[in-house]
Amino acid sequence: MLGNFIYSNPTKLYFGDEVQKNLREELKKYGPKVLLTYGGGSIKTNGIYEEVMSVLNSIGKEVIELPGVMPNPTTDKLNEGAKLARKHNVDLILAVGGGSTIDYAKAVSVSAWYDGDPWKKFYLNQEEPDSNQRIIPVGSVLTMVGTGSEMNGGSVITNHAAKLKIGKVFGENVMPKFSILNPRYTFSVPKNQMVAGIFDIMSHIMEQYFSGNDDNTSDYLAEGLMRSLIHSSLVAIDNPQDYEARSNIMWTSTWALNTLIGKGKSQDWMVHMIGQAIGAHTDATHGMTLSGVSIAYYRHVLPYGLKKFTRFATVVWDIPAVGKTDRQLAVEGVDALLKWMKEIGVVTDISSLGVTKDMLESITDATLIMNGGFKVLEREEIMSILPLIPQHYNLTLFISS
Repeated sequence: MLGNFIYSNPTKLYFGDEVQKNLREELKKYGPKVLLTYGGGSIKTNGIYEEVMSVLNSIGKEVIELPGVMPNPTTDKLNEGAKLARKHNVDLILAVGGGSTIDYAKAVSVSAWYDGDPWKKFYLNQEEPDSNQRIIPVGSVLTMVGTGSEMNGGSVITNHAAKLKIGKVFGENVMPKFSILNPRYTFSVPKNQMVAGIFDIMSHIMEQYFSGNDDNTSDYLAEGLMRSLIHSSLVAIDNPQDYEARSNIMWTSTWALNTLIGKGKSQDWMVHMIGQAIGAHTDATHGMTLSGVSIAYYRHVLPYGLKKFTRFATVVWDIPAVGKTDRQLAVEGVDALLKWMKEIGVVTDISSLGVTKDMLESITDATLIMNGGFKVLEREEIMSILPLIPQHYNLTLFISS
């Protein structure tokens, strides 16, 4: 492994069936005022809201509710939450939902007691909270998997006025103090959201995997996670209430982005940068923005990371290498990825996300350029990737060149 690193993760996880019983003891560690934040109200129809409120009421917590967190939390919603948290001087923010809700809770936790513009400080300037600034603790009850936000410092916020969607990875002091992970809580998630989350997980792993060519333990871990995800995803598509499959997907999601498999190596993240720019323009589901650009992107950078793409084909997809050139084998690996994407039902082109030709310049301008992957993209390359529909991509260019 190359490089030096420190690994520390302070989030305490409770994983498994009926682990919500541990919520009571965790909540007792904090003061009486809890800001309960959640999304569109599905937790009120599936019984999770009632279960959480029962615990909160039983230990005498004063609950301030903050519903309506959207799939792509906005600066306006952030400002609303920050004002509410400060007004009531809350002791804990409890996020009940998926990654967007937990991302949002972290953003509120650092913004409530900051007197300036949180969008500018934390997202545009990528700064950490000041050492003397109060940060409200965050806990989470996970109901939809995909982002890994339950065990990391990541928080993504959208600014519609600026047509920007930017993520900030905060330090340990902003990470959730605890997270409740009950796979059964994900059973009621609609299929389109489930598969978007599944691809989000896959994308997180690939963003870290497709970089560098050294012999790195992190890549072996990533390959195991991808194989598990592929297998369990197909089981879950056939039977969404298969506990074993959904529990494996949930656990894979957490470990895909709690920083473990990115240690000791460079990382790419260009698919996320392009996807977030698309999301800022269309409000499309995050996982689908990633699936919409992934095939075009990976076929574009394949020649620059041929060794890793051939390994991806043989190790992750079990594609035989006999009688094939490295280029042919690498292409087959990306083809296998595309085939799996179609099997689980995610989009594979950006036109399906509502992207129109007149958006392409603006999306390109809103895309942050990363330098950790096999190829640092030029602006023109992003423009060349965006209009492509992967199914119609000319594979012979790769095989013959």
